[in-house]
Amino acid sequence: MFFIDPSSHDIGRSPSSAPAAFTPSVRWGIPLEAEDFELSPTASSQDFSFHVLGPDSRLLPSYWDLRSRIFCEEQHLFEDSDRDELDGRAHPIVALSHHSARAGEAVGVVRIVELSPRVWQGGRLGVDADFRRLNQIGKGLIWKAVTTAHGWGCDRFLATVQRQNVPFFRRLHWRAIEALEIRGLPHQLMEADLSYYRPSRERRPLAPAA
Repeated sequence: MFFIDPSSHDIGRSPSSAPAAFTPSVRWGIPLEAEDFELSPTASSQDFSFHVLGPDSRLLPSYWDLRSRIFCEEQHLFEDSDRDELDGRAHPIVALSHHSARAGEAVGVVRIVELSPRVWQGGRLGVDADFRRLNQIGKGLIWKAVTTAHGWGCDRFLATVQRQNVPFFRRLHWRAIEALEIRGLPHQLMEADLSYYRPSRERRPLAPAA
């Protein structure tokens, strides 16, 4: 998530991995590449793209707003703010809608942070309430998060997952490591199978966006 938005030059220009007849372009002032639409090694989305945000991205306010709505107002996991010390070095990622009344808006969020050399963690994964029936968004955010970190030298990618979401993560090639309780709710510490998540060509920024 600081830096060069997913525009750049030779990043992700593989037509075979993109929606039909995809051509690298710019929409809403946001550069788009084939890689931005990927959901898995063999699937891409026509309706959503996934982007690491730079420090000057116009989408940062909506990233923070959506996080607050999900984790404070809806889930009540936090009172006034869900921000923490990791946000100072985390990289934010958003999902953008392309074919709805809210085209160009952030409808999903996640962050990634390097906890220690080559060990990364994903967190604050959430989807706008109006789009939760669509598995593509969560799947695409997870793919973008893990493949981005993998491309930046990640050897292990971890996440604490709410228990009801564990089966979804298992289907996406994650394994459970340890049961945890966070803010009174049951979670599982899980690890992604990096052999499934090929490294992204996303360029690593010099500094996070937060």
